[in-house]
Amino acid sequence: MKVKKLLATLLVGAMTLSMVACGSDGSDSSAVLEGENVNAETVGSGDEKLVVWTLAKDLQTFAEKYAETHDIQIETVVIEPADYATKVQTALNGGQTTPDIIVGEPQMLEDFYDAGYFEDLNQAPYNAQDYKGQIVDYVWEVGQDADGIQRAISYQITPAGMYYRRDIAEKVFGTDDPVEIGKLFADYNTLLDTAKTLKNAGYRIFASDAEMSYFSGDSAWVVDGKLNVAQARKDYMDVVIDLYENDYTAYANQWSTPWYQAMAGEVPILTADIQNYADDSVNVWDAEAFEEATKDLDKTEVFAFGLPSWGVLTLRDNVGETSGKWGVCAGPAYGFGGGTFIGISAYSEHKDLAWDFLKWVTLDEETAEWWIEKSEGDTVSLVSVLEKHKDDENPVYGNQKLYAFWQEQAAGIDYSKVTRYDKIIGDAWSDAITNIKTGAKSREDAINEFYDLVESTYPEIEVVR
Repeated sequence: MKVKKLLATLLVGAMTLSMVACGSDGSDSSAVLEGENVNAETVGSGDEKLVVWTLAKDLQTFAEKYAETHDIQIETVVIEPADYATKVQTALNGGQTTPDIIVGEPQMLEDFYDAGYFEDLNQAPYNAQDYKGQIVDYVWEVGQDADGIQRAISYQITPAGMYYRRDIAEKVFGTDDPVEIGKLFADYNTLLDTAKTLKNAGYRIFASDAEMSYFSGDSAWVVDGKLNVAQARKDYMDVVIDLYENDYTAYANQWSTPWYQAMAGEVPILTADIQNYADDSVNVWDAEAFEEATKDLDKTEVFAFGLPSWGVLTLRDNVGETSGKWGVCAGPAYGFGGGTFIGISAYSEHKDLAWDFLKWVTLDEETAEWWIEKSEGDTVSLVSVLEKHKDDENPVYGNQKLYAFWQEQAAGIDYSKVTRYDKIIGDAWSDAITNIKTGAKSREDAINEFYDLVESTYPEIEVVR
């Protein structure tokens, strides 16, 4: 199948090359970047230039800092995730020598590795294997291809946890201790009992059932070429449906206005029709319109949000007067979400410059220290710096020692259970759950539709219904 995928990718590349070649000499990627959803910024000065393509604006900030002490220009191009993979394929299959630095999220990396886009970092002069042990284990493994060759490194870890309101925990459960509250999320059945207790006390466990997505089953979707719908996946389906049907959430779509508002205090309890956009009289994306449309609805406060470690930044910017009233505890399964993995394009003509920048971003202790301060709480991947800050107390989270907590959660992540198929299959399973919980389809029809989609998308996977 790898051969089939590579042939298909190369065919696309051949077609795009014929379109790009007329206006390009192989070193100018401007033709590939035409269109919307692209933001470019150039910093620094000097005769040499490094071009970085990324999904995260973080790297623009890193580039600005790097250029302060290096005689170099850095052009950092931020591309929307929906467009990123296609633009990288088009450029590199078309023979472009820029970008010099490319990145990927975990679900993209395996295909990128197989296509030969990332430089082998184990070879001289990089010798990346010499740095093994300096980066948190699971992050180091994500950056390796199927043969164990290091291709990319990340500056952050992104294990998932449950962010909860300490004040609500004290009122309802008599304690705000992270270990004790973690027991309330220990498994799906316990979580539902917790949700019922909170509802009876006038609260909702989550703003939306999407908070469970990072804890959706600690198993691989594909094992030995066969689709693996493990019992944990079925249990996850059941718990999401129960949360929905029993009104245990505030029905606030993730990333919408009410979802953010729930971090700061009271939020309207929306209807299922509003969540599913069947009632379009309420605009959940416009704060003023939302407030007016929901002023007469009953209100509640939300107990918890399920997010990766970068959620500390999301909450930091939205908690308002609830700052200091939060804690973080373990969820019902180990999980992680996102992460920017940085590598050198195999086609770059500035690989020495690219490696210096890559090392500075991911393996330099002074850079990691600076990033902790600059980002106001992002969790770096460099073990020595995590250890140094393990006793740091975060005031937004009741002075909890978050770096130590995230390091513990990261140790439980088994990256061998992550496959190239996870994004599409996981989204299809989520669609099936949505169709069942809203009554759009019967359980049997929704699950059969899921199987159909997997079979049609990945004919190489054996599907046993």
